[in-house]
Amino acid sequence: MKRLLYVLAIAAAAALSQRAQACTNVVITPGASADGSSMVSYAADSHWLFGELYFRKAAKWPAGSMLSIREWDTAKPLGSIAQVPYTYQTVGNMNEHQLIIGETTWGGREEQIDTNGIMDYGSLIYVTLQRARTAREAIQTIVSLAGEYGYPSEGETFSIADPREAWIMDLVGKGSDQKGIVWVARRIPDGYICSHANQCRITRFPWNDPENCMYAPDVAEFARSKGWYSGSDEDFSFRDAYNPLDFGGARGCEARAWSAFNILCDGQFTYVEDGAELTRPASDWLDYAMGYDLQGEMPLFVKPSRKIGVKDVADVMRDHYEGTPMDMRVDIGAGGNACPYRWRPMNFEWDGKTYVNERAIATQQTGFWFVAQARGWLPDVLGGLVWFGCDDAATSYLTPIYANVKEVPECLREGNGDLLHYSSTAQFWICNRVTNSCYRMYDAMEPVVRDAIDLFENAMIQKEVPALDARLLKLYNARKGRPGAIRKVVREITRFSVGTAQEQFSRWVALEEMLTVKFIDGNVKAQDADGRFLHSQYSEGIPDGLTQPGYTPRWKSAVARDHGSVLEVR
Repeated sequence: MKRLLYVLAIAAAAALSQRAQACTNVVITPGASADGSSMVSYAADSHWLFGELYFRKAAKWPAGSMLSIREWDTAKPLGSIAQVPYTYQTVGNMNEHQLIIGETTWGGREEQIDTNGIMDYGSLIYVTLQRARTAREAIQTIVSLAGEYGYPSEGETFSIADPREAWIMDLVGKGSDQKGIVWVARRIPDGYICSHANQCRITRFPWNDPENCMYAPDVAEFARSKGWYSGSDEDFSFRDAYNPLDFGGARGCEARAWSAFNILCDGQFTYVEDGAELTRPASDWLDYAMGYDLQGEMPLFVKPSRKIGVKDVADVMRDHYEGTPMDMRVDIGAGGNACPYRWRPMNFEWDGKTYVNERAIATQQTGFWFVAQARGWLPDVLGGLVWFGCDDAATSYLTPIYANVKEVPECLREGNGDLLHYSSTAQFWICNRVTNSCYRMYDAMEPVVRDAIDLFENAMIQKEVPALDARLLKLYNARKGRPGAIRKVVREITRFSVGTAQEQFSRWVALEEMLTVKFIDGNVKAQDADGRFLHSQYSEGIPDGLTQPGYTPRWKSAVARDHGSVLEVR
């Protein structure tokens, strides 16, 4: 096994550090999903992002209307663009026609940022959702908006899906001297999945397959004009020209995509190469994912070993590399309670060497996250579904929100708190309270929270949502063509989405109170099967069955080595 020299790791450390604001997407095609839906998962990871559910109603606009654009990351005013006559309703990153768009940022070359541009990457997403009905329309809308108004952001990968198909799109600007983007988009073969995490994923691509691959006319020529590529079109690699892979791009980014594939493919990657379907162990790309061997190229698309459900995708978003060499629970950095988190920065120096803090899919700085479903067997009014959550995915829940609701829950309403103002009615803040409680005693507390998550999500996925779908589809079909049919469905999905979210929010408030009582001061208080705390025979306020679990064996060993001469009992 090749090992990257420490001197090379030091040289790449800056690249890894700059990816601290990182996101992860997993994309499932209809043929790969358990129910035939397209799915996109997205963790919006940023130390400056608040978790709330963006909601824009469909609207008609007078001729000459303008739309003000603010940079999504900073709220900085960028300018105005012409409004279209009609805009579609959007809930989060999905619209009323079941179009879904997610993203991850990969940076790229600084000279490709258009400092005069108006359409930043966040605005491209949310404006496109208001204007496009399908994934293919979305790609063309993104290209058109960036070409007309300029693109001031860094390189991005977009996940774009509708009820029939899913695409991955890599794009980056052309610099301040010309508007527009260079880009390539590839359709994910039905039955396959894709994942990306802050590293450009598309390398070589087919030039004569417009049904499955679209690209900018100057995608290769622009790189040649800048001296970044000199070969033929057929050998052109978008990634190598615009976002060359380095240690940080592999270890901090590609490793997350590898881990998602590893979980959903049960350790075996099935992919297509030169027209042939091949299967190899996921471990064949482990050195690549860990940044030790950058010569290999992980497949862009893989076929999962089984049909993938919503819960499968949600749990992938909770991954900390468990069971791999990068498992964040097992080194001394996990502390005495196996906490799979490392606070930033992404690397540290000691005794002349540079080391990385692993960056897993689940992370503490998530603002919001979701698994969105485009369900083509249902009418649009019922088919779009966003399973939405706030904060760290590993210890937060997803609540179902239909894309055609009339309103969003108060706990997820925009403006209900922000990163500098606490709100006792905001889902973001209660999820943070639960999650940050777990960080102090993770191996004892996380299982309690995970049980509560699984109880809720499994009930929603297996029972509540299917029952509502069946009832409302029957209603819709019976009343199809009648004016009140859609209005009735909308009222019902709104009632369900808002009521479920608010009820689960209340449960999480109670959970946080229970965690405080149960785990205060490193103790663990016993409970009966119904969750009541056990107490002594003499007082209901004195616990019975209290335990003190202490620390992990690795922690004890490390403390003994470090300070045993003083702590040893003699």
